[in-house]
Amino acid sequence: MEYLLNPWPWYVSGPLIAFTMMLLLYLGKTFGMSSNLSTMCSILGGGKISEFFKFDWKEQSWNLAVVIGAIIGGFIATHFLSNDVVTDLNIKTVEELKTLGFSNAGASLVPDEIYNLEALLSLKGIAILIVGGLLVGFGTRYAGGCTSGHAITGLSSLQRPSLIAVIGFFIGGLIMTNFILPLIF
Repeated sequence: MEYLLNPWPWYVSGPLIAFTMMLLLYLGKTFGMSSNLSTMCSILGGGKISEFFKFDWKEQSWNLAVVIGAIIGGFIATHFLSNDVVTDLNIKTVEELKTLGFSNAGASLVPDEIYNLEALLSLKGIAILIVGGLLVGFGTRYAGGCTSGHAITGLSSLQRPSLIAVIGFFIGGLIMTNFILPLIF
């Protein structure tokens, strides 16, 4: 049981991801979360407003099971299979986070300054959620998929657009971390 409560090593989780990808490729399916957004819009009648959402969403219903499984699995993992493992962050990273105003830097991967209810309901928190949500939504649509879809499915099937997208994700992450995040906090 202790093995389930700790993070799994790469040599267990990596082959499980590879097996899942081979199974999906064999079945002619692709993995990604952002495609579910268009499926949900189609279910909710988005096809009446935009041609993009006019498709048979029932063909994509299997992918909705992936989202539901991710939500249920995340709940089970955090509430029943978590050993409260604290990740050892680099000392320099902890110092930089503290200079940005994160008081529990290094003690938790979920900073109270962003994720507690007071922070989320502040004007700054709501602005971050709205702007971040719009940027993520636009980015996944513009890139033709999300990070998990491009990085896992696209790279494993040797798709050049996915390689370009993943490189763009990394560049965007570096810009966000080093230039924009310090401006926000």
